[in-house]
Amino acid sequence: MRRPYWIPLNASPYDFPSLDNALEHPDGLLAIGGDLSPNRILIAYRHGIFPWYSEQPILWWSPSKRMVLFPEQLKVSRSLRKTLRKQQFTVTLDKDFRKVIENCAETRRYDKGTWITPELLEAYCQLHDYGFAHSVETWYQGELVGGLYGITLGKVFFGESMFSLKTDASKVAFVHLVRQLQQWEYELIDCQVSTDHLGSLGAIEIPREDYRRFLDQLCDHPGYQGIWEFETQEATE
Repeated sequence: MRRPYWIPLNASPYDFPSLDNALEHPDGLLAIGGDLSPNRILIAYRHGIFPWYSEQPILWWSPSKRMVLFPEQLKVSRSLRKTLRKQQFTVTLDKDFRKVIENCAETRRYDKGTWITPELLEAYCQLHDYGFAHSVETWYQGELVGGLYGITLGKVFFGESMFSLKTDASKVAFVHLVRQLQQWEYELIDCQVSTDHLGSLGAIEIPREDYRRFLDQLCDHPGYQGIWEFETQEATE
């Protein structure tokens, strides 16, 4: 019986097995252990791997099918278009990364799902400080009511998690992000695993091999560097 690869704590950040070694059950479990250093996390994403666990040790995954969104295939429902036209929300980029990820962690904990551990939270905040992780915030009457965060490499945005405290708040954040990424000529948004929520926005599943080829094509292109800001707020169409 094949077992996941064990990564020693002091191993090189490049110490990951081939994606061909990912388990079928549970789908995509590739490796266990290692650390959450910025280099290891970025190398993992570059090769189609992400950390996802509720307690130590760290679990590293690469599912057989990957949910992705090609920005030009974004679907905006009639009801969401109506919400966007109302312009009741203000949407920002990189204004409060820590608050966004804290809300995402709290939402996951409330839903009894796999949540964002304190160690993972600090690791992504460090990546934000280094310019690799970004957040989108949705505000209502000055209060943070929704948002999402993720990592960017080249022309790929790797979405991590989103939260919503008011109807459509996370969807509004996502639509604004996708429209901006289109302007910056990003070609792929990684959504990790399939959900009905993301499927309703146009995300689809592709095989691991196809996903890996997209990473090889897109991750080494120059991306948009520095603190992110919207160049337009037009997301009503």
